[in-house]
Amino acid sequence: MGGPTYNATFLTRFLSDDFETLLVGGMPEEDETDSLHILKQYGIEPLLIREMKRQPSFFQDRAAYKKLKNIMAEFKPDIVHTHASKAGALGRRAANSLGIPVVLHTFHGHVFHSYFGTFKTKIYKSIERRLAAKSSGIIAISEIQKKELSQLHNICEESKIKVIPLGFDLSRFNGAKNEFRESTREEFGISGNEVAVAIVGRLVPVKNHLLFINALGNLIKDLTVPVKVFIVGDGSERNNIEEAIKSLPKSPLLKIELTSWIQDIAKFNAGMDLICLTSNNEGTPVSLIEAQAANIPVITTDVGGVRDIVLDGGNRIYCA
Repeated sequence: MGGPTYNATFLTRFLSDDFETLLVGGMPEEDETDSLHILKQYGIEPLLIREMKRQPSFFQDRAAYKKLKNIMAEFKPDIVHTHASKAGALGRRAANSLGIPVVLHTFHGHVFHSYFGTFKTKIYKSIERRLAAKSSGIIAISEIQKKELSQLHNICEESKIKVIPLGFDLSRFNGAKNEFRESTREEFGISGNEVAVAIVGRLVPVKNHLLFINALGNLIKDLTVPVKVFIVGDGSERNNIEEAIKSLPKSPLLKIELTSWIQDIAKFNAGMDLICLTSNNEGTPVSLIEAQAANIPVITTDVGGVRDIVLDGGNRIYCA
């Protein structure tokens, strides 16, 4: 879900007729949902490899690697462009083994802090350095990310990294607030005087939803108006988040609802008054871009590429 799917979809759909493209993807883990509705919206039919998933698995990764090699050998691409960690590693290995002329990789974020322990992080960095050395070029989605990759984590020299910000189709967010605000608030039971707050993203440790819930707990005693909070998404941290919500002080002014994934996020956002993000690490946070496109203020942690897309002004509040 999010930026990588949109980026790969748009690159497949909107490249000029000089290019013939093939989009190859993996499958979600059991606690994740797929993002095929995004591809369907733009008329893209991807080739899916069942064995290619986020979590490391020797046998599945080996099978996915062989399938990628077979696909590339048949398609005979001039350029292989990979996205995300697992697909990036397997895809670049397969492309290099076949002598593909140009091999590029986009870092939509990175796993070099706030994901794993010190030892595992060192292994991932070592793998990415070897892959970067054999890549024709590396794409970062923000200037901050470029500096992190080259200067902080030493993945490759700075001259090898090109910054290409993500492109989005934000037309459905522009004006959605006027069109859908009343119907969305009615659908989700938001009364006229309630402040609607949402946090949108995978329910995984790096997104740090517990910071968000702790912040709500600190605000309860100061509430003077009713607030309805929506946690949009799903993932491995759902049970921990539910337990943290149960431990909050009770207040008639605060309601919290876990919605799981919502596909029409433009319509949903139209009913919100505030969008939050409390991640420990981000590449380019899509939820904040979409919120701003709908003229909704945001509160966010100051991490990763946030400063590149949330500008100084009344729409920005950073929290430590």
